[in-house]
Amino acid sequence: MSVNFAFLDSGTGGLPYLTYLKQKCPDAKCVYLADTKNFPYGEKTPQEIIECSASAVKLIIDRWNPNAVVIACNTISVTALDELRLRFPSVPIVGTVPAIKPAAEISKKHCIGLLATNATVNSPYILRLSKKFAAGCSIVARGDAELISFIEHNLFSASAVERAAAVQPAVDFFAENGCDVIILACTHFLNMADDIAKAAESFASVVDSREGVVSRALAVERCRSSDLHAQEPQDSALYVTGFTKSNDSEVYRTFCRNMHISFGGILK
Repeated sequence: MSVNFAFLDSGTGGLPYLTYLKQKCPDAKCVYLADTKNFPYGEKTPQEIIECSASAVKLIIDRWNPNAVVIACNTISVTALDELRLRFPSVPIVGTVPAIKPAAEISKKHCIGLLATNATVNSPYILRLSKKFAAGCSIVARGDAELISFIEHNLFSASAVERAAAVQPAVDFFAENGCDVIILACTHFLNMADDIAKAAESFASVVDSREGVVSRALAVERCRSSDLHAQEPQDSALYVTGFTKSNDSEVYRTFCRNMHISFGGILK
């Protein structure tokens, strides 16, 4: 079965990229693979990230033969994107790069917060990106595995008070360090972008890379396909590679209901 776009993340973090693309192009046929049996990628070594993501991309290509693969994960993108393109040259692969350039353009204090996974924070790619696009700024980085786990497993069952409490440590960290812009440099955080923006509204703007990534994906796909614009909008579906907790099935079904996409089950 051929699709227009396949999205990959270790969990549900990249879903906001899929939904944003569908807003721009409702008739695109999209699938999403969450490599849940290997979640979280942000706590793995670079080589582990490369091998896990390569296995997931191969699964995607063998099953769906997409016109383009969107790596809806900053950790994979900053660690493994070049290697994935080498291993799978027949399919365009679009990465998700932390929005350091737009953050530098709007920061008045020249002090930027980077909220990410530990793997992204420690990636040499971030240093290169910062030197290229934010040479005059200080980058204050925070790896927040605890918040990522909360989003993956507890987000839609959490109360407003619990959601606010979950983001507060990160927001306080950036406030204490004088940041006036916060980059959401892990796709999971986009699921709580409104919560983070509300908590930080007195001192910082919040930015992410949805616009740039989706625009690039649409441009790449149009170069390869003449049937992107079907007559009817296409349904999207989320698949996982496995469950690690007893209630994971219901967690992901709930995610899908809230994101208005189908749950495809485990893909092996």
